[in-house]
Amino acid sequence: MSYVPTLKTKYKEEIMPALMKEFGYKSVMQIPRLEKIVINQGIGAAVADKKIIENAQAELSQIAGQKVVQTQSRKDISNFKLRKGMPIGLKVTLRRDRMYEFMERLINVSLPRIRDFKGIADKLDGRGNYTLGIQEHIIFPEIDIDKISRINGMEITFVTSADKDEEAYALLREFGLPFKNAKKN
Repeated sequence: MSYVPTLKTKYKEEIMPALMKEFGYKSVMQIPRLEKIVINQGIGAAVADKKIIENAQAELSQIAGQKVVQTQSRKDISNFKLRKGMPIGLKVTLRRDRMYEFMERLINVSLPRIRDFKGIADKLDGRGNYTLGIQEHIIFPEIDIDKISRINGMEITFVTSADKDEEAYALLREFGLPFKNAKKN
């Protein structure tokens, strides 16, 4: 038997029946699911020093567990000394097993390491997706604090198949994301 992530098993055995009951779905295909997790990191300081983006790319690859892609600027902005095509950010999309593994590490290990953590905001985007902003990437256990040159922030977007925010919120709450005022509908 092959390895199945714990959250994937939890989704099939606990979360699906709970959401089916909560929203009264008639088919299992109506139940919202987590489609992908996108991690995005903007690094404006990379304009001055190319080494910054290389270090950040290596660190984000360690966190995500897969190769990270650089994003380039789309236009020239002279005030920021920015030329079209310069690398100014990083992104990585996690799907399937890697997505569940990352989410489990985020919920159980990384978020509790944030200083004065009281939960995450519960504002979704209106289309059933949730973006979580993290100010310091050093909360992840994969990062060796002694070896980092600068602390970077990142955005983690949870893309769900839900049409409404309340369905996506219920899904993410059931997965265990620690919302500030987690309300049961």
